[in-house]
Amino acid sequence: MNIELIKNIKHRANEIQNEIIEIRRYLHQHPELSFKEFNTADFIEKTLKDYGITNIYRMVETGVVAEINGKNPTKKVLALRADIDALPIQEENNTSYTSKNSGIMHACGHDIHTASLLGVSKLLNENKHLFEGTIKLIFQPGEEKLPGGASLMIKEGVLENPTPSVIIGQHVFPELDAGKVGFRSGMYMASTDELYLTVKGKGGHAALPHKYNNPILIASKILLEVDKEFMKDKAKLKIPTVVAFGKMIANGATNIIPNEVHIEGTFRTMNEEWREKAHSIMNEIAQKVCKEMEGECNFRIEKGYPFLVNDTDLTNRLKEISIEFLGKENVIDLEMRMTAEDFAYYSQVKPSCFYRLGVGASSGLHTSTFEANENSLSTSVGLMTYIAITELNNI
Repeated sequence: MNIELIKNIKHRANEIQNEIIEIRRYLHQHPELSFKEFNTADFIEKTLKDYGITNIYRMVETGVVAEINGKNPTKKVLALRADIDALPIQEENNTSYTSKNSGIMHACGHDIHTASLLGVSKLLNENKHLFEGTIKLIFQPGEEKLPGGASLMIKEGVLENPTPSVIIGQHVFPELDAGKVGFRSGMYMASTDELYLTVKGKGGHAALPHKYNNPILIASKILLEVDKEFMKDKAKLKIPTVVAFGKMIANGATNIIPNEVHIEGTFRTMNEEWREKAHSIMNEIAQKVCKEMEGECNFRIEKGYPFLVNDTDLTNRLKEISIEFLGKENVIDLEMRMTAEDFAYYSQVKPSCFYRLGVGASSGLHTSTFEANENSLSTSVGLMTYIAITELNNI
């Protein structure tokens, strides 16, 4: 434990806290949707240059990558990642920095992630004489939209030239108080697939049931059968699994039976072999019900992010480093989650750690009233800075 380094980083993180809060508020006021973060990318690039960081380049149009060289730059490379996109949600908070972009909101905390990594970049650049190797900063677009900005960044070579030995990311956690963080080694988050089901019957006048075949009833039977197979007796599956449908459009009326129904949902699990098998089972159920009820259907499954696995050795090291910096009482163990994150793509190819930052929010993620406790920013900036320096020096 480097007590003097901890003391200095905490002091500096507190000194720049108001500056980082202002950055966060600017980002919160000017959110942009996935893969359209052009102004956000310009802002990030300008801020990095203001901090004296000059090795900056773009990837996937709106992704910003920067490098900070310490002593012996080629000795070891560590990557730090923040996502930068917002969600199509109309904000309902009443603050001085409420979103100015109608129907768009940083409801998942990516403004916190981006502001935090900018703060980390400032402290790391100020202290590059203290660490061995190179820091690669990844400001990644499109986390909220398939195919996921992480997958595109990897394809364009974000993990090459130089190649990081590990990659680290964080995500806000509303249920955890500001000042605390959480870790879980091994399997942590689920894969995610989008389900699109179109069921066709025969429409007609509701008063003449002998002349129509109601696709709403067919669709309902499919949903009930899928739910029975995957959700009613989950113990038999042995693998964490979620199937949920959140959208159904029939476009009929009180006395009009439509010709078809459109349904959308999600499938999540933590095993690739089971993932593929489950896709087949869902489709078989849909086809079987349609055949029995003399309808037709098209079940399209759009494969999304893989499961996220935290490297055990790396995660355990970072947890201990965090205990050094924050105290044991402020570092908790996390449970597995059925939520998904495109950081999972990084975790499939490099030793990775994705930890949670407590922000003590009263509203959940992806809600119109989500608001993070900004005091979490000094914790976030300080901890990630200490993690990066300590991890690079533990060669």
